[in-house]
Amino acid sequence: MNRRIIKALVAKDFSLFFRNRFFAVITLLGLIFYVGVYFLMPKSVDENLEIGFYVPVPFPALEQFQEEGLEIQLVESEEKLKEAVIDGDYLAGIAFPVDITEVLASGQKPVIKAYYTSDIPPEYRDAVEVFIKEMIYRATGHTLTMEVSEEIIGQDMMGMQIPPRDRMRPMLAVFLIIAETMGLANLIAEEVERRTFQALLVTPVTIKDLFAAKGIIGTALAFGQALLFMAAVGGLSQQPLIIVIALFLGAVLATAAGFLIAALGKDFMTVLAWSMVIFIIFSIPAFSVMFPGSATGWIKAIPSYYLVDTVHRASNFGAGWSALWLNLLILLGVDIVLGWIGIIALRRKFG
Repeated sequence: MNRRIIKALVAKDFSLFFRNRFFAVITLLGLIFYVGVYFLMPKSVDENLEIGFYVPVPFPALEQFQEEGLEIQLVESEEKLKEAVIDGDYLAGIAFPVDITEVLASGQKPVIKAYYTSDIPPEYRDAVEVFIKEMIYRATGHTLTMEVSEEIIGQDMMGMQIPPRDRMRPMLAVFLIIAETMGLANLIAEEVERRTFQALLVTPVTIKDLFAAKGIIGTALAFGQALLFMAAVGGLSQQPLIIVIALFLGAVLATAAGFLIAALGKDFMTVLAWSMVIFIIFSIPAFSVMFPGSATGWIKAIPSYYLVDTVHRASNFGAGWSALWLNLLILLGVDIVLGWIGIIALRRKFG
């Protein structure tokens, strides 16, 4: 490969990319829009305490606790209660495995089970225990000696609850990266349609030079926007090196996808159609961070999951190399495989 030729091709592609008003506008406005959306989102968490409650027999005293800031909902079984807590429907779940009146009659000490969501603050756990004692007092008329069996459901991130806008931060960064897939694919498709590629290959430019230039311009645009966004919203305050590497690998992923789309598309409309399919698929893991419990293990089959998960855990929880190295390795592997497939597909299209 000739560095001088690649540099000239990159400059040409950069000029052509921003000569297209559509992509120039959405690139600039997209970055401004996402930064604006981030700062418009709430920067604090919802302080309402939502509790799921399971009891095998009717519990009249429960109606007395439907107050402002406290929402209580009955659940059919203890298993469904645990599932609801895992899915994030409740911050806590309380289960009476037996009829409390039978326990009192036998003279035994009642055992109350409390299930907590992974990100519940410590003060909420204290509030739940106070709530259980008050609930039993109102039901029986006197204070009881009891045992509260606590269980954390899911990954324990106690004291690490994050605001909605920080949950949205990885999603917006990924949107910026994936959006450049369409721009790169359209740039390649236009040059193929106008036979610019074939004309360049008549000159000293080689096919490797062309692919290198396209890879550089696609990666630079996607990576640059995502990095600017994360810096503007404070996303680099924790584990900046990990986040930078993850964003770079994500930009390479978007470039590889752009190669594949360009090989499949024939004009702007087909490129747009394929780009929307890729955008939707790659965006699914981002929504799973914003809405925990909305997806199951199958989501790990989507390559962008490892980008979203890495950025989310590193920027919001300060996760380090020991926790995220596998994500980065998988992302690198997917980049290599998808990039190779995209290059082969484009070479066949030229041939």
